[in-house]
Amino acid sequence: MSSMKITKAFALVSILLSVSASISAAELVRLATTTSTYHSGLLDFLLPEFKKDTGYDVQVLAAGTGKALKMGENGDVDLVMTHAPNAEANFVDKGYGVLPRGLMYNDFVLVGPISDPAKVKGINDVTAALAKVAETDGHFVSRGDDSGTHKKELLLWQAASVKPEFSAYKAVGQGMGPTLTMANEIQGYTLTDRGTWLAYQSKLELGVLVEGDKRLFNPYQVILINPSRYPDLNYQGAKELSDWLVNPKAQAMINDFKVNGQQLFVADAG
Repeated sequence: MSSMKITKAFALVSILLSVSASISAAELVRLATTTSTYHSGLLDFLLPEFKKDTGYDVQVLAAGTGKALKMGENGDVDLVMTHAPNAEANFVDKGYGVLPRGLMYNDFVLVGPISDPAKVKGINDVTAALAKVAETDGHFVSRGDDSGTHKKELLLWQAASVKPEFSAYKAVGQGMGPTLTMANEIQGYTLTDRGTWLAYQSKLELGVLVEGDKRLFNPYQVILINPSRYPDLNYQGAKELSDWLVNPKAQAMINDFKVNGQQLFVADAG
């Protein structure tokens, strides 16, 4: 083959690869979300149906809420799904996010060893329960990862007028699943979202000790990344996913999603 034909062949391949890459990018939506939605299995349940309905693939990047929002700030993803209302409001106020939408909720629960050495089972005030754990120097495993759960935990310690610096307090910098596993190994207490708890409870020798306090309410939002700040993002695909998640079909699927017969999230778009 002549050098000119080889050059033309390489040029054609380059054009085809370029077109293929652009089509692929247009059909891919990058979602940064919390480990709770990932570990619960909810996204594995929802996203195949989203692809059937729209043709979009979704790349899920699971991290704590703080890291997920940072990905949004850096323009590394097209939208975020998180559960830390104050951090989310700040994210939108600073112009990183647009079109925040309530999606669903569950709640946080304080779990711990069945023997309950701190004697907190049944206490209705979660801050009083945490204070007892600290007073008795009970083992407490914190996610310590700037996630929505970690942010909530720190707010609750503050409300309890307790600094989480007692000797048996451990911040591990891990997602919710590994944190629950560590708490189980040392028979300690931890704060968890109910969804991940329900997904993991059959593997653990822990129990729900404190629940129902209104301060344990755990709402989730979906927020698009501002296209005026990052015009090269797949805003259209992200908007399609956001619209799909809040439509009646997806909302019904969220309500229908169960683990071991128990509903993990309550849909509440609008």
